[in-house]
Amino acid sequence: MDYENVTILAGNRILWTFLLLLCCLLCAAGDETVTLQEVEGTTITLHTGRTGIQSDAQILWFYGPEEAEEKILISQVLKGETVTEISERFKERLQLDRTSGALTIRNISRNHSGVYLLHVIAGRLTSRTFSVSVYAPVSTPVIRNQRGKRSVSSTEQCFLLCTVENGEDVKLSWYRGKERISITNNTDLSVPLNLPLQIQLHDINTNTYICVSANPVSSKTASLNIAQLCDHNSGQTDRSRLLLPVLISAGVVVFIIISVFPEVTYAAVNITAHSAERLREEENSRVTHAEAESVCVVYSEVNRSR
Repeated sequence: MDYENVTILAGNRILWTFLLLLCCLLCAAGDETVTLQEVEGTTITLHTGRTGIQSDAQILWFYGPEEAEEKILISQVLKGETVTEISERFKERLQLDRTSGALTIRNISRNHSGVYLLHVIAGRLTSRTFSVSVYAPVSTPVIRNQRGKRSVSSTEQCFLLCTVENGEDVKLSWYRGKERISITNNTDLSVPLNLPLQIQLHDINTNTYICVSANPVSSKTASLNIAQLCDHNSGQTDRSRLLLPVLISAGVVVFIIISVFPEVTYAAVNITAHSAERLREEENSRVTHAEAESVCVVYSEVNRSR
């Protein structure tokens, strides 16, 4: 009886020793994590940093959004043949390098972001952990006049707004030359990112402004087109632009009066014509009277000479 108890205790001690050793190995393996940031739709390879893995070693890859719990690949040698099994979720996407344990993922998507864990069992257990973040390419930002119209005076500011579709870790920035002058982001991905900018019109010929959208793996820029979005013409041109609607309105009023009251216009024309005719008659009368007086003077002079 005592012999049996000793045997049981010895077996338990061996089991606990094995479990403790395995735990230590797993904890030590989890200390090193490789961080990768990739663009959606690309092909990436999780390099293990190893070469010459034994041909009969067992290779396992695990995956999970937060912790690597799902076994996605297992490769081992059975009866002299290498057998590799891949989970349905990653079917046609994974490729294993048996000599290094490296895992290639084709056409990776944002749904594949998470933690990848490699176990290589060849007499002893070695592991490596990868943290993979996959991002969609950012959209190109759009710049527009914030007020929806051009400025009126050359002394006013130009109010601009840069807009871009939001996404994970997307930031929107305004740059003056190489200097970043403002930046914004929003964790609510359903809301577009908007970043305003106010510039003095006298400053537009001395500085270059660009709007940049960026996430950890991509960026897009939009340059400010001053001529399109900000009116920086002279004040005289501005005054002419203001007078144009007034002149057009006055012309419309005159046209309406002529169309609605044609008899008034006709009467005014007749009065003007009669006045001109009367002036011509009076002028002719004055000329005739002057000629008659001249004839009388000449006749008198002739009689006096006789």
